[in-house]
Amino acid sequence: METMATNRRYGDGCAIASALDYVGERWALLVVRELLLGPKRFTDLQDGLPGAGSKVLAQRLRELEAAGVVRRRTLPPPASSQVYELTEWGARLDAVVVALGLWGAGAAVLSEDPVGADAAMIKLRSFFNPQPEQPWTATYEIRLGRYRFTIRVGDGRLVEMSRGEPREPDTVIETDPGTLDRVVGAAGALAEAVEQGRLTLTGDGEAGRRLFDAVRLPTSA
Repeated sequence: METMATNRRYGDGCAIASALDYVGERWALLVVRELLLGPKRFTDLQDGLPGAGSKVLAQRLRELEAAGVVRRRTLPPPASSQVYELTEWGARLDAVVVALGLWGAGAAVLSEDPVGADAAMIKLRSFFNPQPEQPWTATYEIRLGRYRFTIRVGDGRLVEMSRGEPREPDTVIETDPGTLDRVVGAAGALAEAVEQGRLTLTGDGEAGRRLFDAVRLPTSA
């Protein structure tokens, strides 16, 4: 395992500085965010990080791969396309990315910049509060433009969030990433988005509402 191929190292023996030597470069942690829910092709990473630019994104991927955070592999036929995914060590950044997101959500001035599909889904997962006192079980399909995601809740706990369509969802939620981002954690925002036609719930509407009721900003943030 090597540190990132950059001259901008901290030269500090602290473990925090050492971690930033690996993922402290601009866009590096956002590349990690885009891979938390599964592998992606380069073009899909570009779609999720349009501000990075292809050259910068390619450089970050090379650095993260050299550092052992990301790896490349080829999907089996018929896809046979090359994808990037987190290594086992890289996947341990999940908690770091979530903690940063929760910390950022407490900022005095929130960003109004566009939000990507994976970013909105990670926010939903981060804000989910288990409901063991009022348990329910349901499978959800989330449609954000051309992207599809699966959420499974079991006994009031979020047990799965992954990329792709479930076979038999109880509820289908269709919206855009920006609307989902605004609805998550905001009281009354779901009803408004549904009324304005920016979000639709198909199937078990009660299960859909219970999902959003469980998604709120933790008081510790």
